[in-house]
Amino acid sequence: MSLKNLETAKERRGEIEKKIDMKLSHIGNYSLNESIASSKNCENMIGISQIPMGIAGPLRINGLKIEKDLFIPLATTEGALVASVNRGCKAISLSGGANVNSFKVGVTRGPVFYTGSIEKSNKLFYWIKENDKKLSEIAKKTSSHLELLKVKIRTQGLYVFMRFYFDTQDAMGMNMATIATQELAQFIERKLGVECLSVAGNFDIDKKPAWINFINNRGHKAWSEVVLKKEILRSVLKTNAERFFEVWLTKCMIGSAMSGSLGFNAQYANIISAMFIATGQDPAHVVEGSMGMTTAKILKNGDLYVSVYLPSLMIGTVGGGTELETQKEALGIMGVAGSGKVEKFAKIIAAAVLAGEISLLASLSEGSLAKAHQRLGRIKK
Repeated sequence: MSLKNLETAKERRGEIEKKIDMKLSHIGNYSLNESIASSKNCENMIGISQIPMGIAGPLRINGLKIEKDLFIPLATTEGALVASVNRGCKAISLSGGANVNSFKVGVTRGPVFYTGSIEKSNKLFYWIKENDKKLSEIAKKTSSHLELLKVKIRTQGLYVFMRFYFDTQDAMGMNMATIATQELAQFIERKLGVECLSVAGNFDIDKKPAWINFINNRGHKAWSEVVLKKEILRSVLKTNAERFFEVWLTKCMIGSAMSGSLGFNAQYANIISAMFIATGQDPAHVVEGSMGMTTAKILKNGDLYVSVYLPSLMIGTVGGGTELETQKEALGIMGVAGSGKVEKFAKIIAAAVLAGEISLLASLSEGSLAKAHQRLGRIKK
């Protein structure tokens, strides 16, 4: 990005900040429709818990078919987080932008059945394999926005665990998946005389860290990468490829292995939680979103390749909290509010996570983490 383009980006940033100020000026008393929120988002509603929201950017993301660089809304109470992601956005943009990709895996719901014997468990296993088309037809009848993609089955003696994968279009879709699974479970009970003990038997696995979500994925999986130019490493991130790589190796790889972590990364949860809260996602799904792996490699010319992999993003651009006024506006800032936008949203999240990883690892490699939090995370007196 040239200096001229950088100045243009700064002007656009000023314009969008003014628009955001105007849009969110009503946040004190009218940030959501109380009658709607109390009927579908929160029971026994007594008020609103507010979290400051900032923006990071501009962030250049290649291949999204958009004219302008993006700004990322982040809702957080952690001082220095927005500034950190903002610095990562700058480093990425000046290095030519982030490349992104995503794939819809499907929302999972996993019932557990009691069969009474290994023989009956085996019979249920093969019956499911032979009747997948019938199960798809039953699931489809529960919602025109839902499709059963596949079923994974594991038997454990008297018990059979199933993991249904559903395409729920642009909604995160857990409610649709649960309703469809209930219908499927009742059909299986009638046909085979087995008992569904729970429509959710933790083989889903929902809102808990688990290797099955890392390996087999859940919701969406997404990737983002960038080649950081050595001059950007020096001027923007105040480090170099060798120091960055050494911190990445010892922290994200060796340190994670030593601690038995399910996340081989620096701070996915920070960016995931801030974006989820800002855009009306279910905050509990930050658990799955915190998993993932960051990769770094020093190139022969001294530049640094960095990528992130997010195996389990449970997200939506319609339904649930995405329809609350402020959250819908936050999605709108990124151009992903409404139908047909969820794949783009997954890619933007991956690029934002990449920005956060780059900035934190650079800060650690130059020894400025404590100083940054002291300067930005403390009240100025």
